[in-house]
Amino acid sequence: MLINCVAYGEGHKLSDIPVSDIDQWLTKPGCFVWVALKDASPDELHQMQEEFQLHELAVDDAKNGHQRPKVEEYGDTLFVVMKVPALPATQVTAPGLADEDPWRLGEVAVFVGNNFVLSSRRQSEPGFLGVRARCEREPEHLKRGAGFVLYALMDEVVDRYFPLIERLEGELEAIEAQIFDRGQARYNIERLYSLKQRAATVRHAVAPLVEVAGKLHGGRVPTACQQSQEYFRDVHDHLIRINAALDGIRETIATAIQVNLSMVTIEESEVTKRLAAWAAIFAVSTALAGIWGMNFEHMPELRWQWGYPIALAIIASCAGVLFWRFRRSGWL
Repeated sequence: MLINCVAYGEGHKLSDIPVSDIDQWLTKPGCFVWVALKDASPDELHQMQEEFQLHELAVDDAKNGHQRPKVEEYGDTLFVVMKVPALPATQVTAPGLADEDPWRLGEVAVFVGNNFVLSSRRQSEPGFLGVRARCEREPEHLKRGAGFVLYALMDEVVDRYFPLIERLEGELEAIEAQIFDRGQARYNIERLYSLKQRAATVRHAVAPLVEVAGKLHGGRVPTACQQSQEYFRDVHDHLIRINAALDGIRETIATAIQVNLSMVTIEESEVTKRLAAWAAIFAVSTALAGIWGMNFEHMPELRWQWGYPIALAIIASCAGVLFWRFRRSGWL
């Protein structure tokens, strides 16, 4: 579905244009065309391929989706793929969005040439209308052309990861606060493994973007991005921060899992000690009861008038002494 198709010149919006007029605007000096698609059909992508002379391999990647974040060059055209969180940075914690899954990642494929930008997003809600509005409010930056638009799109995608990092850190802190609560170890391990899976999902989307952003500033930079290198460097710095935060989260999760496993072992050891203590108490009582329960004819205790109550008192006394010793040792 076509979201919009707009021509820009000298940092200002010139006109909304039909797709059929794209080739006319591409030939005008100082102009570039910005087209946005959502869940584009094969026919739409084929039409854009003809309008912008896109490489068929890049178009196939955009058509099939499920691509690893990457940047590829096809002549003067740059092809960038990014994973996009389901919710925008400004609405991840907003009321009324509790039914959305912020961990679901969509995908956006961006084609950038010297005089055009084509973005095609899949399974990503909401879109990037805010990015277009931001660029139009900054004509002095939009003068830099298609490269600045790519920066604005990348910056928006990267910013959407920060609330996810905050969620991971907040949940991890909540688990750490309960880590030594009795009886919570197994439940905490389940939560930690779930947290580890979500952190891995975010890391698999962010880590390749570090390499992508690194190719867009310093050294040999694609032509379309040469005037916006400092902006891509800023995006690269943000991605390094996010990646470092994810590494810290993963290390903390690993440590917390080890601590919880140790807590499970300690709790099981305490149960084992209690069972061993009670077994010892009943073993002594059983041994004494077994001795006096033998039916031999010549047993002097059998004819004592107070033999039975004395035997019970001895059994109770032994059990009491053992209970006191085990309680004092922390086994009971």
